[in-house]
Amino acid sequence: MSEVDPILMSVFARAFKATTDEMSISLQKTTRSPILCEAKDFVTGVYDARGNMLEQTENLPILSFSLGPVCKYIVDYFGDDIHPGDIIFHNDVFSMGNQNNDVAVYKPVFYQDRLVAWSACKGHQADIGGAVAGGYNPNATEVWQEALRIPPVKVYEKGKLRKDVWDLIFANIRFDIVQQDMRAEIGSCIVGDRSMVRLLDKYGVECFEMHKQALFAATRKMMEAEIATIPNGVYRGESTVYYDGKNVGKKYTIRVKITVEDRRVIFDYSDTDAQSNAFVNGTYTSSASAATLTFLQMVNPDIPHNQGMVEPLEIIIPEGTILNAAYPAATTYGNHLCPPNADAIARALAPAVPDRVTAGWNHLLCSLTTGIDPRKNDKYVDICFMGLKGGSGAMRGCDGYDHIGMIDASGGLLDQDYEMFEQQTPHRLIRHEYLCDSAGAGQWRGGLGVETVFEIGADDTQLVIFGDGDVEPAFGLHGGGIGSLNSIRLRYPDGKAHTPLSLDLLKGVPRGTIYHQLAGGGGGYGDPKKRRADLVVEEVRNGIISPQAARSVYGVTVDESSLAVETAVPTSLNGKPDSKATEEA
Repeated sequence: MSEVDPILMSVFARAFKATTDEMSISLQKTTRSPILCEAKDFVTGVYDARGNMLEQTENLPILSFSLGPVCKYIVDYFGDDIHPGDIIFHNDVFSMGNQNNDVAVYKPVFYQDRLVAWSACKGHQADIGGAVAGGYNPNATEVWQEALRIPPVKVYEKGKLRKDVWDLIFANIRFDIVQQDMRAEIGSCIVGDRSMVRLLDKYGVECFEMHKQALFAATRKMMEAEIATIPNGVYRGESTVYYDGKNVGKKYTIRVKITVEDRRVIFDYSDTDAQSNAFVNGTYTSSASAATLTFLQMVNPDIPHNQGMVEPLEIIIPEGTILNAAYPAATTYGNHLCPPNADAIARALAPAVPDRVTAGWNHLLCSLTTGIDPRKNDKYVDICFMGLKGGSGAMRGCDGYDHIGMIDASGGLLDQDYEMFEQQTPHRLIRHEYLCDSAGAGQWRGGLGVETVFEIGADDTQLVIFGDGDVEPAFGLHGGGIGSLNSIRLRYPDGKAHTPLSLDLLKGVPRGTIYHQLAGGGGGYGDPKKRRADLVVEEVRNGIISPQAARSVYGVTVDESSLAVETAVPTSLNGKPDSKATEEA
């Protein structure tokens, strides 16, 4: 075939996506850790021989652009020493990894003795060694206190298991379940390999290469067309990171300069504050992924996710900043710098594309419990995914999503099943429900946060807290209100109450302690007085808004006995009646 067939190009695009979806399903169904099989904290992808992205299934968006940079690194690292049957592990943040716990598997795809592609996946592992079980160490100041570093290493070579390498890795990891989950990752890559070989059997390598390049070019044009709708200019935004795990009261500023030049966009973080000497730092890969996924929320969602999509984007993050910390810094927290990074981007672009930018999303505040389950006398580890998921920001014409989680998850991070939570941990769930009045008010309100309460069921429990959102809530846009703050409180069996820091490590937490978490809501968009009164009444009925907030914030008085409505006359910014707002109310 000497010419590109547009229909066949579409067939290839769909085939690549079907492959990564199949890999994703396989991984979810064969993993054992709740972090993977329930929360789906992983990504799958296929790449060409040089590591260019063909397609991906990004269950967790912050991971979605983290496989490609490592794939290119691996190609350079091994050079000609890549063979059929090789399986490569990687997590090293100082060779393009994004987070220590996010361990990737890469499998080269050979066709007729020629390297033509890669299948890859990456998932958050329940443990990765280091000083603290579960991988998050808020007291860390260097990488060796966080995790076992895995630079590119072959665990299978030419189809044969390298038992010595396998044993070396897993001798440094606490939980046996991690071995099983990594085997599931290997299986997912084998699924991708087989799918790509079937595709090549059908169409041949020459046809594949030709249509791949055409697909990249077509996708690049789609992204360039989207960028062309943004007015040319230089836009600046800032956000604040509070507390680094070591220096109480310390603040760091993320500063982004976004330059839009016809059909390309440059994100420049050169003025961002220097890295911390503590736990709160990012890597280039995690920060660049955060910038990419935030921008993608403002463009056509039907653009295929391949190399052509990212080519018009340039991301500059100097080494030594808090978003790209230099060796040997602690960086496990880096994925969770995505929310303030996204805030800076949203604030920068809000004047340019007000119809596409959301108000602030609730930031992550997370907890991780580890210990011995007394019912089984066995180790357990749990990230409380249900408790960390606050609301998203609203945008023009659309309320925020309730209980969606942080922007780096963007709905991909699923809740824990209540019954499975109680089977897999010794804890007893008491309450998990939407949090009334947590959403930022607005003509379009933010998404609701949640309240989570459970009783800790084992003595000598270790509790790790990491995140923020307890100082500054999600911001509103164009007159919209702020969301509510995050908080975690403990009540010990003796009645003593304790509020941990947003980055904290608590050991010896006793059985019977009550864990109480509030995850805040997202910011609102537009004047709350312009929100439709019937929506306000319905949300009072459903417990989303309290009667008091309906009256004081939205100007709607609700007779709770009859749900009759009296609407205050909306006013404009100059204090005079606003006829348009009155009409809408």
